[in-house]
Amino acid sequence: MTINSYRNRLTHLNRDKANLERDLSREKEHIYRIRREIGNIQRSINRNTPISTLQSKQRQVESKEKQLSNHQKRVANLEKRISDKLSEISRNMTNLERLEKQENNKKERDQKNRRDEELTHVRKVTSELERQSRLHSKLSSSPLVIDIAKLPDKIVILFCATNPEDQDQLRLDEEVRLITHKIRAAEYRDSVELISVWALRPTDLLDALNEHKPTIVHFSGHGSDQDEIILQDDAGLSKPVSKAALVKMFKFVSSRTRVVIFNTCFSSQQAKEVSNHIDATVGMKTSIGDEAARIFSASFYSAIGFGKSVNEAFEQARIALLLDGIPEDETPELFTKSGIDVSNLILVKP
Repeated sequence: MTINSYRNRLTHLNRDKANLERDLSREKEHIYRIRREIGNIQRSINRNTPISTLQSKQRQVESKEKQLSNHQKRVANLEKRISDKLSEISRNMTNLERLEKQENNKKERDQKNRRDEELTHVRKVTSELERQSRLHSKLSSSPLVIDIAKLPDKIVILFCATNPEDQDQLRLDEEVRLITHKIRAAEYRDSVELISVWALRPTDLLDALNEHKPTIVHFSGHGSDQDEIILQDDAGLSKPVSKAALVKMFKFVSSRTRVVIFNTCFSSQQAKEVSNHIDATVGMKTSIGDEAARIFSASFYSAIGFGKSVNEAFEQARIALLLDGIPEDETPELFTKSGIDVSNLILVKP
């Protein structure tokens, strides 16, 4: 059971115990009242009480004692049930405390890991700045000749993330983290720039394309079986964007974009139509799992960062799913514009 399950169970158990205690209190009040009535009847009997009246009062006492016995049995039963509830509450409290301790320990470990990663990053940045400073000093005192043709191309990846509040929540931040990690480990990492745009609205998309002029546009989030991608409105709720709107947008707005990836469910048709205007597109035949989407994206950009072609990057990303034991390698589809050979489409050229 989860922490929330134990908390809900404890709420129900405490409510049940409170109801039993209320019933017990009522039964004890009945017992007190009946005993008082029996005492009143017994005190009303004296030497002068007629035989007939005495017999009547004796019958009254017997009836009251019978009622008293029934209420005493109910009290015993209620006390046992309350005792059982207390035992169950104690067991659930113990389990809840154990799970909360485990959760706290996990949070502490995660925080430590994040701090360690941040410290490592700071050290790397500091080292790189020192290296660049030394290089600058060296270059300042010596002539420099650069063969521009030998420099790798610089590409920009625009990561468009949307996670509306009325949809199942995806771990898009984990996807960006994994992609960033893979790019940093790539041979030509300095030639790849990752820019992420969050809580994307339709007008934000146009602004981002105009501002960043991306080489690759990557949509991550939700799609629908109506050939739509799901962005969000100003209230943070779902805002579907049709296939026709996407096709027209990439026809007129994306002069520098070479690749578009729809890492969303049911996006195959969008990708196919957009490929009429973009060199290469990737879409999903059907729904795709959160973990599969992360691994596919990260592996694709890792290969791109090593100077592989779009076709090699796509195939390596599918193989990564198989290696990780995720049977969704047939879900992604690659489409190309007429006349484009994706085997020779290399975005980062060594």
